[in-house]
Amino acid sequence: MFFGLNKILKKILPKSLFYRALIIVAAPVVLLQIIITIVFFDSVWIKANKGMTRSLVSEVKTLFDAYRSEETKDINFLTNLYKRNFDFVINIKKDEVIPENKSDRRFSPMDRSLRREMKPVFGNNYWFDTVTYIDLVDLRIQGDGEVIQVFFPKSKIAPSSVRIFVLWITFPSIILIFIAILFLRNQTRPIVKLSKAAERFGRGERVDDLRPSGASEIRKATLEFDKMMKRINKHLNQRSEMLSGISHDLRTPLTRLKLQLAMTDKKDAAKKMASDIDEMEKMLNDYLQYAKSQSEEDYVDVNINECVKSILQNYDGSKYELSSNDSLIIQGRKNLIRRSVSNIIENGFAYGNKVFVEIKKSVGTAIIIIEDNGPGIPKKEFENVFKPFYRIDKSRSLNKSGVGLGLSISQDIIKSHGGNIQLDDSKRGGLEVKISFPF
Repeated sequence: MFFGLNKILKKILPKSLFYRALIIVAAPVVLLQIIITIVFFDSVWIKANKGMTRSLVSEVKTLFDAYRSEETKDINFLTNLYKRNFDFVINIKKDEVIPENKSDRRFSPMDRSLRREMKPVFGNNYWFDTVTYIDLVDLRIQGDGEVIQVFFPKSKIAPSSVRIFVLWITFPSIILIFIAILFLRNQTRPIVKLSKAAERFGRGERVDDLRPSGASEIRKATLEFDKMMKRINKHLNQRSEMLSGISHDLRTPLTRLKLQLAMTDKKDAAKKMASDIDEMEKMLNDYLQYAKSQSEEDYVDVNINECVKSILQNYDGSKYELSSNDSLIIQGRKNLIRRSVSNIIENGFAYGNKVFVEIKKSVGTAIIIIEDNGPGIPKKEFENVFKPFYRIDKSRSLNKSGVGLGLSISQDIIKSHGGNIQLDDSKRGGLEVKISFPF
């Protein structure tokens, strides 16, 4: 039972820290005001309204009895007396009856109280209207062949302090909640900044504007995150510098080997060795590009449609089909995104005769689907092909694919942008690659 209730509350309650904290502060204030209001209406307003209404009905009953008494001769004197002392306006309408239609409001506290006090005294021989006039109540009592019409102020049966009470109980609550919103916003702003900085850093962006602020615990968390971020950046820079050194050290002996092979007399052996050296150079370049895929390129607006079209322009138009409707723009590193898509399209042309590219828009996501009509990849190898230097020696051999870093680099770039890449069997007979980037 409690588990189900907890599950429902999780769905109803807001996810943001600011709004949750606001509920924690505002809910007791609102609940307290509701309790005070209920207690006031029950113990003060209703009782005061009941007493005032009962007093008014007694005055009207006295007037009615005095009018019907034979001892009262001067009716004008009586009505003037009530007007002067009780603020009543009294009209005697001969040969009339009270209206048959009910004009009282069923759920109005004023009407309910007046109806409750009039019925025991006058039965059903009365009628009143509290709607037609703003400040007056029209009360009519059926007599013997005439109707006694009494106009009296609403203040006689409705305490005027209710509006003042509601105003004073509501206005301070609004002020308190407004002040709480200001304080909570200042307290949650550093947490929001820290979470956004962590999100940006996770995508590979540079975070230079992170400054500790807020409470001491939040400042400490921000400082520790900044230290961790600097350690990671230092490690990445050291790796890049090390790879640059390896590149320089390895390319020099490879160049010397090429020169020696060019000068040898054994041309057949030299040709085979030169091919191996070229393969080693390609492997080295691919590895360096893979390690440096998280470059310090700035994030810009990238038009996915134009990016894909510019890649396909390098191939024969009869060998690909492009389906694109909406112009999709995302935030990212333009060159890296272009490279990730280019690697997959290049693989499609390498293993198939035709490539099919579709660009479409989903909920907050730009989707690129790339298919080919080649031999495809077994499903059991879908996860393995994303591993660096992994090669499938059957249908997709080294002679076509290089050293097995294309999909690894593409996956690394796509995930650094918060996206995803999935493989599946294509309806064209080959491989289907589905890339998604968030807006």
